[in-house]
Amino acid sequence: MGDVRATAQVAARIADDLARHGERPALRSATGTLTYAALDRRVATARDQLAALGEAQLVRLRPAPTIEFVVAWLAALTGGHATLLTHDDGLARAYGASVEHAGGHWLTTGSSAPRLHPDLRLLLSTSGSTGSPKLVRLSADNLDANAAAIASYLGLTGDDVALTTLPLDYCYGLSVLHSHLLAGAAVVLDDRSVTDPALWERARTEGVTSFAGVPYTFDLLGTAGWPELPTLRQVTQAGGRLAPDRVRALAGQGAREGWELVVMYGQTEATARMAYLPPELAATHPATVGVAVPGGAFRLEPVEGAGDGVGELVYSGPNVMMGYAETPADLALGSGPDELRTGDLARVTSEGLVEIVGRRSRFAKLFGQRIDLDRVQTLLGLGGYDAACAESVDGRQLVVAVPGRPDAAHLADVAAAAADGTGLPAHAIRVVGVADLPRLPNGKLDQQALARLESGPTPVVDSPEASIARLYARILGHPHVTADQSFVNLGGDSLSYVELSLRLESRLGRLPADWPDRTVAELAARLAPGSPRRNPVWARVDTTIALRALAIVLIVGSHTNLWVLLGGAHVLLAVAGVNFARFHLTDEAPRERVRRVARAAARVAVPSVLWIGAVALTRGEPGWRTVFLLNDLLGSRDWSEPAWYYWFIEVVLLLTVGAGLLTAVPRVMAFERSHRFPLALGLAVVALVPRYAAVLASYDGDVIHSTLFVAWLFLAGWAAAVARGPRDRTLVTAVLLAGCWGFTGDTARDLLIIAGVVVLVWVRTVPWPRLLVGPTGVLASASLYVYLTHWQVYPWFETRWPLGGLLASLAVGVLAWQVVNRAPAWVPSLRLRPSHYAPVQPTDEEVR
Repeated sequence: MGDVRATAQVAARIADDLARHGERPALRSATGTLTYAALDRRVATARDQLAALGEAQLVRLRPAPTIEFVVAWLAALTGGHATLLTHDDGLARAYGASVEHAGGHWLTTGSSAPRLHPDLRLLLSTSGSTGSPKLVRLSADNLDANAAAIASYLGLTGDDVALTTLPLDYCYGLSVLHSHLLAGAAVVLDDRSVTDPALWERARTEGVTSFAGVPYTFDLLGTAGWPELPTLRQVTQAGGRLAPDRVRALAGQGAREGWELVVMYGQTEATARMAYLPPELAATHPATVGVAVPGGAFRLEPVEGAGDGVGELVYSGPNVMMGYAETPADLALGSGPDELRTGDLARVTSEGLVEIVGRRSRFAKLFGQRIDLDRVQTLLGLGGYDAACAESVDGRQLVVAVPGRPDAAHLADVAAAAADGTGLPAHAIRVVGVADLPRLPNGKLDQQALARLESGPTPVVDSPEASIARLYARILGHPHVTADQSFVNLGGDSLSYVELSLRLESRLGRLPADWPDRTVAELAARLAPGSPRRNPVWARVDTTIALRALAIVLIVGSHTNLWVLLGGAHVLLAVAGVNFARFHLTDEAPRERVRRVARAAARVAVPSVLWIGAVALTRGEPGWRTVFLLNDLLGSRDWSEPAWYYWFIEVVLLLTVGAGLLTAVPRVMAFERSHRFPLALGLAVVALVPRYAAVLASYDGDVIHSTLFVAWLFLAGWAAAVARGPRDRTLVTAVLLAGCWGFTGDTARDLLIIAGVVVLVWVRTVPWPRLLVGPTGVLASASLYVYLTHWQVYPWFETRWPLGGLLASLAVGVLAWQVVNRAPAWVPSLRLRPSHYAPVQPTDEEVR
C-alpha cells in the first residue's frame, strides 16, 4: 500500500517573537486580557529569571488555564529547558524535576536536573489509568511542526478566538493553545465544565470562534444542551472515535448553524495530530479520519490475518516523538525512529481517506485514555471476577464479558470494579453476561467476537450523577438522593465522612476542601475528561482521617506499653471540634439542628452505654456513673481507674451536645452565621480561663480529663474549621499553643498535642501511601469501637507481647464496628450506616 500524503506544512515557531502580533489579544482570563506584546515581555522576564537558576533544568509545571501557567511554559520552552507537565507529585520526584513554578516564582526543588538531551523540550504522560507510568519525549521541532500543521489545515487567523475546554497537560488541549498562538489568535482561558452555562455565557461575550472536544464532551453537550455561539465557525473533535452517526448529525447541525466540524486523529506520540477529515467530507465519510496532516504521511504495514486491504497504520512526519522515557536516564537519549507504529488497524478508502477498523495490540483508546485491556482483566481477576475485555466495534465502549450466566447484581459489581480500575465513566463500560467466553479454534480469546457482544443481561449503566447519588444513598442510608443534595444537607456526620470521602477520592481524584457542601451534580462534573490524573502511588487523605487513625494507634500502643506516646486523645478532641463545625453548623432551623446533634450523640452514646454496661454486668465494674457516661458530671473531681477509661467519650458527648444546644438558640444561630470565626475563636479563648484558673488556684483535681478544662481544644478545632486565610489560622494556632504549653505537665505529651493540632489547623489534606489508604480508612472509621473495647483486650498481652496487644485490640475494635454496621434495622440509633453496606476497604486501584 502506498503512502497517503497531504500538502507541505508551514514552518514557524510557537513562541518566537510573540511581539510580532503587536497589541492583538493573546490570552483572555477572568482577570483581564494580555496582548501579544505584553505576553512577549512577560515571557522574556520569566525566561531570564529561570536562566538565573542554571542551564538545562527539568522544569515541573502544574498545568492550569491561567496566564501564569502559559507564561511559565513558554519561558521554559524558549529558554531551552525540558518541561514535565503533570499534577502528579510522585512522577515529578521520580524523574528528578529540579525547578517548579508557584505563585509567580521559580523555585528549586533541591534535586539536580538529570542529564537532558539538548533537543528535549516537553514530557507528557501517555499511559492511561491502568498502564505503567511512561513519558513521551517531545522536541521543539515536534511542537512547532504540529502547531503549524494544525494552524494550516484549520485555516487559523488572527481573528480566531479559542476556548480552553480541555486540560493543558493533554496533548490535544495543549495543541489548541500552540496552534492559536502561532496564528496570532486569542485563547480564552477557563476551567469550567462544558455543562456550566456560565462557560458559554463567557464564550459569547468573548466572541469565541472555536472549541475542541472529545467524544464525552459531545455526550455532555447532548445532555446539557448545545451552546448558542453566534460567532462559532469551527468545532474540532479527537481523543477517541466518535460514532459515524454522531459525526454525520453534528456535521449536519453545523451546516445549518454556520460552523464546521473537523474530525481529527492523533496520539501523544505524534505530539497531537496525525490526520484530519476535511469538514466538507464529514457528512459523507463519517467513519474515516481523513488524510494525513500537512507534512505527514501514512502507510499500511501488512498484518497476518487482518484481512484484505487492512494493515497496521504507520505514520511519519516531523511531529513524531523523540521516543519514550521510562527512567530519568532516558531523558538524555536522542531521537528514535522517524516512523510511529500507531497500533491501529486501518484501510484506505477509494477516496484516499484513512479508516480505522480496530487495534492490533491489547490496548484500547477510550475517552482520550490508553487502556491496557490485559491489565484490566488482571485487576478484575484480583477482585474475584472472571472476565474478558475488548474495545467495542464502534470504539466507544470497553466491553467486559462475564462467563457463567451471572445475574444482574453480579454484572453491576463487575461494572463498578471496571470503572474504578480504569477511571472510565460508567456509560463507557458495557458488561455482558455470557454462557462461555468466545474463543478461537486455538483456544485464544476471540477479540472480534468480544468486541461485538451486545446481547445478554447487562446492568443499568449509571450516569456520573446517578453513580455518586447511589453511593451517597448507600453510605448515608437515604432511600433517594437527588443531584442537588450534598453530604451536609443529607445529614452526614464524622462517622460517615471517612468512608464517603475515601470512596469519592477513589472515583474523582483529589477532592476540593469544601466537598461536603458541594452537590452531587457539582462532584459528578469532576468525572468529565481532563480532570487531573490520579497518582498510582500516593493519594490525598483528609487530615482528620489520618489523625483519627494515627491517634487511635498511638493511644492503644501506649496503653499496651509498646511505646509511650501520650496525647492522641487530646488531638482527637480538636478533630471532634472540626467535625462539629463541618457537619452540625448547617443552614437549617434550630429544631433540625437539635435533631442532627441528637442523632450524632446517639450514635456514640448508645454503643458506648451498651458495651460498658455489658462489661459492668460481667465483671462487676465499672460503676453506674461510668456505664451512663456521667462521671465527669457527677463523679469525683479526681478520677481513677477504671472511671477515667472512658473520659474521652464523655467529654466529646458533653461538648457536642452543649455546643449544639448553644448554637440552636435563634440569636446565637444568627450570630454564628454572620460571625462564624469570631464566635468560635471567642469561645475558645473564654474556655482557656478555667484551664489557667486551675493553675493559678493550684487545683488538685483531674484537669486533663475533664470537660471544663479541655473544652478549649474542641472549640479551637471548631475555629480551625471555619478559619479563612492565614490570619485566622495564625490566631487559632496562637490559642492552641497557649493552651497546650505546660497543659499536661509532660513536655513530650504537650509537644505531641501541639504537633497534631498545628497540622490540623494548617494542612487540609496529607499525602498518603495508596496501599495504606484502605487500612487507614478502616481504623479511622472503627476508632470509637477500638477505644471502647481495647480496655478489655490489651491486658491479656500487656506483659508478654505488647505488639500482640495492639494488634488484637485493633482487630477486636474493627470487628465490633463491622458487627454494629450490620445491626438490624430496628436498632437505627446503634447503626452507623445501612447494614447492607460493606466497610471501607478501598484497594490500590480504587483510590487514586
